[in-house]
Amino acid sequence: MPKKGGKHAEMGKEMQAQCKRAKVEAACSPTIMSFENPDSLFGSLISPIKQEVFFREHWEQKPLLVQRNDPLLAAYYQSLFQLSDLKELCSQGLYYGRDINICRCVNGKKKVLNKEGKVNYMQLKKDFDQKKATIQFHQPQRFKEELWKIQEKLECYFGSLVGSNVYITPQGSQGLPPHYDDVEVFILQLEGEKHWRLYKPTVHLAREYNLESEDRIGSPTHEFILKPGDLLYFPRGTIHQADTPLGISYSTHVTISTYQNNSWGDFLLDAIPGLVFDTAKEDVALRTSIPRQLLMQVDIADSTKKLSSLLRRLADRLENTRELRSSDMKKDFIMNRLPPCLGCDSDLLTPGGKLPKIDSKIRLQFRDHAIITVEPDQENSVSIMKLGVGVRGTRVVALRETHMMGTDDATSEEGTSQETHGLRFPLSYLDALKQIWSSSTVYVKELNLTSDEEKENLALSLWTECLIEVI
Repeated sequence: MPKKGGKHAEMGKEMQAQCKRAKVEAACSPTIMSFENPDSLFGSLISPIKQEVFFREHWEQKPLLVQRNDPLLAAYYQSLFQLSDLKELCSQGLYYGRDINICRCVNGKKKVLNKEGKVNYMQLKKDFDQKKATIQFHQPQRFKEELWKIQEKLECYFGSLVGSNVYITPQGSQGLPPHYDDVEVFILQLEGEKHWRLYKPTVHLAREYNLESEDRIGSPTHEFILKPGDLLYFPRGTIHQADTPLGISYSTHVTISTYQNNSWGDFLLDAIPGLVFDTAKEDVALRTSIPRQLLMQVDIADSTKKLSSLLRRLADRLENTRELRSSDMKKDFIMNRLPPCLGCDSDLLTPGGKLPKIDSKIRLQFRDHAIITVEPDQENSVSIMKLGVGVRGTRVVALRETHMMGTDDATSEEGTSQETHGLRFPLSYLDALKQIWSSSTVYVKELNLTSDEEKENLALSLWTECLIEVI
């Protein structure tokens, strides 16, 4: 196991002298998580730090440590996931590799101790107690409703998929060697204490996970102990390692992560094909042939000036474009995100109430779960994509159970073309869909469509899929 960085009793003094970071000692108890809307949820997650301060000073820039001494918040954090939850969860049929990994950092390397097949709780506890192995629980929001609620709101807040892993490490042990991730990370300390060391990134805003050796990373820039109720944020690329100190029976924390493959570069890769497709229909320069044997050449230096010229034409077109056709990013997000956690309001997932008529006033439901898109292969149509709930309430369960697990739910038994593409309408419906999406309420008769029949048909289609309600 890597060397520990000093005595824990002196940790606070070491941090202040060692690091330039935002250490927050909450002057008063922060409120428990607010689920009123995505904005209030994130605000309560990082409280007492203000959101504007967080994004100005920390997001993608440097770590943030929020140390709290709040028994109520600590108890709430503990309720999210506990070591004692494992026995009941194992009875539901967990599998090594898919649901749980068992690992330990030995001589600076990760040693995986997984067995084969289904997880046996007694064997799991034995490895934890005797082998000092860390238990890594994948995507606990599939089983724990409060994490579902938190992550669903965070997905609405960021507009990006949000995953999580729970790590349970016995005393005097470390699960993972120094490494960095390709995600923005929020650590919530749930049980016990964890000793953390953060290091200067070798790759700023890294696009992939990677291990780093002790002799390469130097001294920590940040070093501290997380206690129940504390929160830690650090940007992707931040090198880190953590262990449970001696004298602490075990530590449990949940790592909530987001913004994987969600950069401007990724968006360009997604949006440029549609932009080229549209521009080529109007600009003959993009339709002229490439030089003979260009694809056979190794050196294409002679063609780079032409490519640069075409890219400038695309940039000019982009400046005057209001719509970008998204190829995959929107679809991936809307089809793989968590469904809304409605609790007692699950009736909202089945059509009910009045049918929309031409004089009806309507409003959009699940605004944060609806995306209007025009895809490159939809030259004359527009889709409103949403979670495939509607009258198929079982799809909510399926989406939650497969969330961030790398399964292709679009090919499941419930999957249909409609689940994949959303509701598809003629392109002439785009303005009316925007009208519904951007207004708090709107009358059907005021929708920007030519005939009353089109207006009623649009409203009825959205009502059938529980996307609107009649006021």
